[in-house]
Amino acid sequence: MAERWRPETHTFHLPEGEMTITLKDVAILTGMPISGDAVIGPQTKPEGGWGPLIRDRLGFDMPTTTPIQGRGHPPLNAGQVSVPWLVSHIQQEVVINDETPEEQVERYARIYLISLVGGFLFPDKSNRWIQGIWLELLTGDWDAIGQKSWGSAVLAGLYRELCTCSKVGAKQAGAAMFILQLWVWEHLPMFAPADPRPYRRNDDELNFLQNLPYGVK
Repeated sequence: MAERWRPETHTFHLPEGEMTITLKDVAILTGMPISGDAVIGPQTKPEGGWGPLIRDRLGFDMPTTTPIQGRGHPPLNAGQVSVPWLVSHIQQEVVINDETPEEQVERYARIYLISLVGGFLFPDKSNRWIQGIWLELLTGDWDAIGQKSWGSAVLAGLYRELCTCSKVGAKQAGAAMFILQLWVWEHLPMFAPADPRPYRRNDDELNFLQNLPYGVK
């Protein structure tokens, strides 16, 4: 599909004509909102760096030195947060029960959101780093987070990455490529699995699926 993508028109050039992924596709396949405030944020790091922001919003410090001197990168490096370190921290530290303070539950939820958005919806090619911009966008007011047009931003990122990976010599791609996969399965059925769920769904499962995005089905 990347070889069929034309950056000049943001469409796939196919033998039958041109097609592209639209906002409607994103909304139906993923359930993400496509209206609301634009997803934009600061282009420079906050005053004092990312460390104080992480400590204030997420409640812990991220190391800025490598675990083994001279090898690898520190978990917090030049405005980027390590996805494996963040996931490992959640798995080791998070214990939620009826006695967990609401403030702590909220912090865990923000960590999950940052991992989801920065590592799944807007991943880099290594799939190991989250840009610091998400720390500010996802640690503010809860209502403001939900009112943003996330679907529009994800589609724009997918367009940009398709323009990049369609160039000669490109070997990797970032962005939310799972949307492209779902879109291909829906609109070009010759590439889709014959039946991804060969067994019959029961009534409870069918009722549960009614409330989920089409891409889950």
